[in-house]
Amino acid sequence: MDAPASPLPAKGPQPVEIALLASVFVVAACGLVYELTAAALSSYLLGDSVLQFSTIIGTYLFAMGVGSWLSRYFERQLPAHFLRIELLVALIGGALPAILFLANAYVPGAFRLLLYGLVMVVGTLVGLEIPLVMRILKRNIVLKNLVSQVLTFDYLGALAVSVAFPLILVPQLGMIRTGLLFGFMNAAVAVWALWLFRHELRRVGAHAVACFLALAALVAAFAGANHITTLAEDKFYQDRIVFSATSPYQRIVVTRGLLGHRLFLNGNLQFAERDEYRYHEALVHPVMAAQGAPKKVAVLGGGDGMAVREILKYPSVESVTLVELDPNMTKLFTEHETLAALNGHSLSSPKVKIVNTDAFQWLQQPGDTFDVIVVDFPDPTNFAIGKLYTNSFYALLEKRLSASGYAVIQTTSPLVARKSYWTVATTIESVGLRATPYHAHVPSFGEWGYIIASRRPYRMPDALPPGLRFLSPTTLPLMFDFPLDMARVPAEVNRLSNQVLVTTYEQEWGKVMAH
Repeated sequence: MDAPASPLPAKGPQPVEIALLASVFVVAACGLVYELTAAALSSYLLGDSVLQFSTIIGTYLFAMGVGSWLSRYFERQLPAHFLRIELLVALIGGALPAILFLANAYVPGAFRLLLYGLVMVVGTLVGLEIPLVMRILKRNIVLKNLVSQVLTFDYLGALAVSVAFPLILVPQLGMIRTGLLFGFMNAAVAVWALWLFRHELRRVGAHAVACFLALAALVAAFAGANHITTLAEDKFYQDRIVFSATSPYQRIVVTRGLLGHRLFLNGNLQFAERDEYRYHEALVHPVMAAQGAPKKVAVLGGGDGMAVREILKYPSVESVTLVELDPNMTKLFTEHETLAALNGHSLSSPKVKIVNTDAFQWLQQPGDTFDVIVVDFPDPTNFAIGKLYTNSFYALLEKRLSASGYAVIQTTSPLVARKSYWTVATTIESVGLRATPYHAHVPSFGEWGYIIASRRPYRMPDALPPGLRFLSPTTLPLMFDFPLDMARVPAEVNRLSNQVLVTTYEQEWGKVMAH
């Protein structure tokens, strides 16, 4: 026979009622954290943030529905079931980010299966929690009050986490520690339930041991979170990691190996020390030298300062405005001695003004026009970046160009992502600008593409600054010749309303990654 339920007075808020409602707040907060970490990690590692968030959230909500449906089969010893479920959620949900990081490094082929499998398991367990709490609470609360109180605390917990997750938790703790911290909170709810219902639980000692072991495992994992992250990233990046940080915008990792330093943002290579000069000389000098004597220059993106380094080789330059969303990037490449040396300490130049804001919003504000604008964004792997490749963005860019100005846009590989490359050209032309495409070979990336946007026809420069390692006046014209396998193909305009470029990019690069 079941142990009799503890008698609860019929009136006034009671300790058990208050404690369980507080538990609902914590449970809701923890559940949302596991959902957000899974979605954020999948967008970091798989790209296309809208797709990843949509599918993860959909799967998670479906799993919660499954859990709610299964709760009908829990009829006796509800506090004991609630306690066990809390411990399972604590261990599986809390370890979810760490498991996914390790899986991406060691078994990347199984990452998607593991991702959605864990989301289903955690979502199902979370879906069980609230129905069980409500059935425990209904011993003492009228149904209409029960539903309103439980849902109120559930929504408040979700609100608190949705604000804290991007602003405080991830920047301060990182993904792995955030997951483990909330796993610890789930386990704490289990301990609280153990104390509240100690008089009606069977095998209290066994429950106590389970709570202790779960808490100990989570504390140990939290203490070793840096080791877990290092273990996963060392395997993934191969080279020794010399710097890593998680900002509200991205995961920044700098490695050092036999071929020098490499910068990765969300796992995607941004530059390699051994050949970054090829990329940045090709990005900057065809427009800077062609403009004649540029005075005012803007760089959108490029927080590593490498493009700024090349721009400062022109004595005519009076000011450079660097617009970089992530202040962690500009701070790193300004203050880290080794990395600052790579960009020639360009970000410390008195000519350089750093603006940490979204480039789209910055262009929308009234401001100066520029002789040259260098657009050095990451590839359009998701819609947040894809908006910076739309006709709306290029229409704003056009307004900031001086009458004789040039803009240059880094534009992925015309060989690997041929249609994506020409989509950018078509989009630039749709706002009335001329698009002049060219390409260069950068060993770390392969064949890489750029597009010059201007009102006037592009004029090939007769001279380049001294001391360049890659470009010369004689070889520069060769970059504007496209062989048959990179020649123009039909492409539609990339608009904010459709963002076809993100889908095209994922399809083209996905084929390469699949092989």
